[in-house]
Amino acid sequence: MNPKRPPIPARRGQTAADDDVAGFLPGEDADEDVVEIEGGDAAAAIPFTRIEFEAPEATGDAGAGVIQELVKRLPNAPGVYRMMNATGDVLYVGKARSLKKRVTAYAQGRFHTNRIGRMVRETVSMEFVVTRTETEALLLEANLIKRLRPRFNVLMRDDKSFPYILLTGDHPSPGIFKHRGARSRKGDYFGPFASAGAVDRTINALQRAFLLRTCTDSVFESRTRPCLLFQIKRCSGPCTGEIPAADYAELVNEAKDFLSGRSQGVKAQISEAMQEAAEALDFERAAIYCDRLAALSHVQSHQGINPQSVEEADVFAIHQEGGQNCIQVFFFRTGQNWGNRAYFPKADPALEAGEVLGSFLAQFYDDKPCPRLVLLSHAVEEQVLLAEALSTRAGHKVTVSVPQRGEKKDLADHALQNAREALGRRLAETSTQARLLEGFAGTFGLEKTPQRIEVYDNSHIMGTNAVGAMIVAGPEGFVKNQYRKFNIRSTAITPGDDFGMMREVMERRFSRLIKEHGTDDGSGEDEASGIPAWPDVILIDGGQGQMSAVRGILSELGVADKVAAIGVAKGADRDAGRERFFADGRESFSLPVRDPVLYFVQRLRDEAHRFAIGSHRARRKKEMVKSPLDEIIGIGPSRKRALLLHFGTAKAVSRAAMEDLMRVEGISESVARLVYDHFHDN
Repeated sequence: MNPKRPPIPARRGQTAADDDVAGFLPGEDADEDVVEIEGGDAAAAIPFTRIEFEAPEATGDAGAGVIQELVKRLPNAPGVYRMMNATGDVLYVGKARSLKKRVTAYAQGRFHTNRIGRMVRETVSMEFVVTRTETEALLLEANLIKRLRPRFNVLMRDDKSFPYILLTGDHPSPGIFKHRGARSRKGDYFGPFASAGAVDRTINALQRAFLLRTCTDSVFESRTRPCLLFQIKRCSGPCTGEIPAADYAELVNEAKDFLSGRSQGVKAQISEAMQEAAEALDFERAAIYCDRLAALSHVQSHQGINPQSVEEADVFAIHQEGGQNCIQVFFFRTGQNWGNRAYFPKADPALEAGEVLGSFLAQFYDDKPCPRLVLLSHAVEEQVLLAEALSTRAGHKVTVSVPQRGEKKDLADHALQNAREALGRRLAETSTQARLLEGFAGTFGLEKTPQRIEVYDNSHIMGTNAVGAMIVAGPEGFVKNQYRKFNIRSTAITPGDDFGMMREVMERRFSRLIKEHGTDDGSGEDEASGIPAWPDVILIDGGQGQMSAVRGILSELGVADKVAAIGVAKGADRDAGRERFFADGRESFSLPVRDPVLYFVQRLRDEAHRFAIGSHRARRKKEMVKSPLDEIIGIGPSRKRALLLHFGTAKAVSRAAMEDLMRVEGISESVARLVYDHFHDN
């Protein structure tokens, strides 16, 4: 074994995503580091100790031998380990109650699956983190898997953020809004909802039930009379004092109670107030309470299944078929269904349903709040430990169970049926896509069925706001997280020169691809999408001129023999179905009008065109609203706002004298000189 390197001083506040695992050898005196994992209802701070020592040199198929040497120095303590290959890529992240015992199992060379055998054979080094408890190890493992995306772990492939309902807490008259992204604004967040549409429908009904404002703070401050929402009884009008502050605060508290799961109590209070108003012969006020009750009933009944005995729960069901997995998630809050979403995690086909589901759950709740009840269709490994970890993260007790009877079992069965149907649809689509890709390969004489097709297009108006676009398609259809846009930067390109724009796009795309993935064999896999990083074929929306530009760049970069390039030119009269195709080593040709491959290529080209046009319009819109003040170095948002509030328009600012500029609050003489000189060259 190589001599141990000296211990590296600990660093406070390191996160689980740090790639440089520097730490301490067992037995060394050292301070603990702390991993701060954000997400859920409460952030989990996990004290840990990093361990790193030199691994022996690997020779040939020596993965087990490397591990045998490393295991001698491991403590019999809980923690997380990482297995890495010769290039430093993380192959697998795992947790253990005892690092020594778990890693020893890998060193013995007796593997239950080919997957573990391949993983061990590729391992040339390992890194270790010791935690206080196995629960902390599970939380850290999930965090590392999501960030590092190891090849041999179960991976969430679609981790788009969920929308929430936000009741703001940083304003005297809180508003109710749809929110997506980091929960940085002060207030109460309720969710998650499966879709933005579900949030919009719920907020619409809650407006009628609680009469809360949905206007922005700036609009609220500028109102001098109630808006239309007040007139149609969708808002109580706090902006102009139509409702006393105390009464509005009571409405906010009722809405908070309803969204927190105390819906029956809120409805009982409103019903009681309605009865009192009716007995006092105040029928107008009773009618208002009646409308609010109807709105609350609508919230709880407009989305299909609404369980009577489940107030707050997430329901997970998994179905396996054809070597693929589908996990269906249903969200229930306040006794109502807030929607569902299907996930298709990447996992080894040899893994059982419970193994995939357990790993998925830990990653799913890594950055999401967890309800008090989680229902599963299948039992998962270490179910009690998982519940402990989720409770630690959420800050309240979380129960994880597999229901056997009653309404909860019906919910799990319903989720399982949806998972089965979703995976069936996906397999059918994948089968169709596979046939189209095989036909594509045969039509264009490719050596193998393409796994990654990239399609390029340009968009501009008379050369202005020029944008290049790339879309990607694979065995499972369009891969939208791989789409890229290229803002054309070169000043040497003549406005409207499509050939020059295509040359710039190709050069930037493949230069970066070579830098990130090399050119040895082009077989590297993109971690974010699960498909090859290198394209098998590129489609260019253009004719012989564009193809010459593309071939020239590919030849200069030395990758012309790695990628097949095909041009798609619009046919006579630019009619669909008369396209001409340009490929290396053959004359241009057309396909029969009803050829499925032709339809497939048209879909690819139309998607590239849609993406390019959208990117161009977004850039053009940004240019249209750009202010001349944005170009002045030293003028930030606050000073820009002050100048516009004082003068009204940027044009008026450009005409202002030095003395006038200095009268603006926050504008000193030096800043005024900057602004004045920007608009006056002499």
